[in-house]
Amino acid sequence: MEFQIAWRNIWRNPRRTVIIMIAVIIGVWTMIALTSLMRGMVADMLDRGIATLTGDIKIYPAGFHDDPSISFQINDADFVLSKIANAFPEDTQYASRVRVNAIASNARHSAGLTLVGIDPGQEKGVSFIGNGVLDGRMISRDDKNAIVVGQALLEKFETRIGRKLILMSQDRQNEITSKAYKIVGVFRSKLASTEKQFVFVSKSSAQNMLGMENGVSEISIVLADHEKTGRVAESISTALNGSDLEIYTWKDLLPMLKSYMEVFDGFIVLWFLVIFVAMAFGIVNTMLMAVYERMREFGLLKALGMKPALILRSVLIESGIILAIGAFAGNLLAIGLVMIIAATGIDLSALASGLEYAGVSSIIYPELVLKDVFLANGVVMVLGLAVSIYPAVKASRITPVEAMAHT
Repeated sequence: MEFQIAWRNIWRNPRRTVIIMIAVIIGVWTMIALTSLMRGMVADMLDRGIATLTGDIKIYPAGFHDDPSISFQINDADFVLSKIANAFPEDTQYASRVRVNAIASNARHSAGLTLVGIDPGQEKGVSFIGNGVLDGRMISRDDKNAIVVGQALLEKFETRIGRKLILMSQDRQNEITSKAYKIVGVFRSKLASTEKQFVFVSKSSAQNMLGMENGVSEISIVLADHEKTGRVAESISTALNGSDLEIYTWKDLLPMLKSYMEVFDGFIVLWFLVIFVAMAFGIVNTMLMAVYERMREFGLLKALGMKPALILRSVLIESGIILAIGAFAGNLLAIGLVMIIAATGIDLSALASGLEYAGVSSIIYPELVLKDVFLANGVVMVLGLAVSIYPAVKASRITPVEAMAHT
């Protein structure tokens, strides 16, 4: 009966009720929609960071991380992989690579970059280069003189597919070595800086150029679920205990991204509170107006013997109904908007330069996280009822005498 009475009371003044509901709808919609957009940006940064040759887990020869020199190498990558295979969860993918700093030059230009020797078959699903070739063709496993470069580097060097590029680096004997490669393909990345930084040749060609025999510089491992990274890394470390290899996770290799993600959840709570504070003023003000408009009613109820606690509860029930309806509508609106935007993404190409500097791609896809939805609704319902206590207490303290004097 209390809910029936509360339902009738909130519609005695439809305009006031609708105003409160609109405030709640806008608040919940803003919380969920903007948080989903920020989650999408963070997820994009993580996926791109892992795909840009980082992986979830990296295995390096001891010393390579601090001094990425060709003198450090893993001599038998297949043996290492066989030792740690039992630590891999389902759908784990991996790739072994040669990686060294080099100088690229042609007749007009020269620039420092990173030479990466890869097995093309291993890179699919592990890094962006597995499916990143836009023009020309991908290098094959046995290519000796073929190279794939980024679109931005191609434009910077004013060259094209079919022309030569000279790469120069230091080999295992600390001697300067160089080799001429023919550009056979061009890859595209979300960031122009990636296109300028990396060039790709076959792993066998890089090993031959640098005198590494069958050695590699790193083993990159990508998991289907990034949340399992820490547990899998511990298992790999146990399996390789006593070897001269070092294990790093993406959190070690991308410390700035790790720090950003650590403070992100706290930022979301702060963001929700800021939005709620703005919404709370409207709730308290409107509920107080409703209480003062109904002073005679509350005075009559007191005169008939209704306890203050029952009046307080009835006002809170009215607030709860309004908050629940507003939150429900806000959820529908926010989830629908997120689903629509997720289909095409938000194109921020006009801000591409600034976004690239921040490590964000030009197209953002929102990502809806269930805990954010629950948190937003929890903040609105719990704190909404909390701020409604003040008007409810005011109503419960109205005496019959005060009600009679009210005009």
